[in-house]
Amino acid sequence: MNDRPAMYWESGSGEAAHCLLCPHRCRIARGGTGICGVRENRGGTLYAANYGQVSSVALDPIEKKPLAMFHPGKRILSVGSYGCNLRCPHCQNHGIAWAGLGTEPRRYASPEQIAALTVQTVPDGNIGVAYTYNEPLVGYEFVLDCAKHVREAGLCNVLVTNGTVSPEPLDALLPLIDAMNIDIKCFTEDGYRRLGGCLNTVMDTVTRSHGRCHVEVAALVVPGENEEDVEPLAAWLASLDPGIPLHVSRFFPRGRYADREPTPPATVRRLAEAAGRHLNYVFTGNL
Repeated sequence: MNDRPAMYWESGSGEAAHCLLCPHRCRIARGGTGICGVRENRGGTLYAANYGQVSSVALDPIEKKPLAMFHPGKRILSVGSYGCNLRCPHCQNHGIAWAGLGTEPRRYASPEQIAALTVQTVPDGNIGVAYTYNEPLVGYEFVLDCAKHVREAGLCNVLVTNGTVSPEPLDALLPLIDAMNIDIKCFTEDGYRRLGGCLNTVMDTVTRSHGRCHVEVAALVVPGENEEDVEPLAAWLASLDPGIPLHVSRFFPRGRYADREPTPPATVRRLAEAAGRHLNYVFTGNL
């Protein structure tokens, strides 16, 4: 059992622990976990249960994150764990993000081992580590420790996140982060409530991160769910900086939406064209 104490929490009554890492502010009873499934109360102390628990590792093209304007043509070591603080029915990485909560075997890797593997793959075009696949910030302590070692090795740290994090831990981590892709699921508060999140929180994450590291934004288009949100999202991003790259991408049947049809490429092209009326850089990937 991992014994890494969590950061950003406070004690409550009856051995409860109040997690402060994200806006859910979960009150976690002894023996329980937060909504993320990984912040675990053991005897009144909060632990990071997924610390070092790796569900997937791959050397990917940087464009796959997606990042189009951060070291294009290079590769990056993608490292994922498990757990998430949203409940998107269309999750494109459901099998990876929740691997640690089922019967799948877990592999332990220390931050030192992740950094060493990162250095070993530099000859293959690797520029650093991308914390991705699940929501990396629910495993904040592991990301923080890995990022320190990767930075010491002179390599890059990339965060692929849903942006659902409290300001204090975000601000503490940002000095170690070189680039972020922030996935904005929709652009209404009602839409985010259905996913178990908060639009204002994600907007604040984009605002805080922009200018402190390279930021790109992803918008996954789910038919019948969020098509009308893409252009307002683009207009808001342009109010911050029209140079922020936006990735408009297709939904494919996954998770609880496994019986739905993929997003038609024509829909993605139409919405990307609308976004391009506001932003300088809009990408659609391989349609």
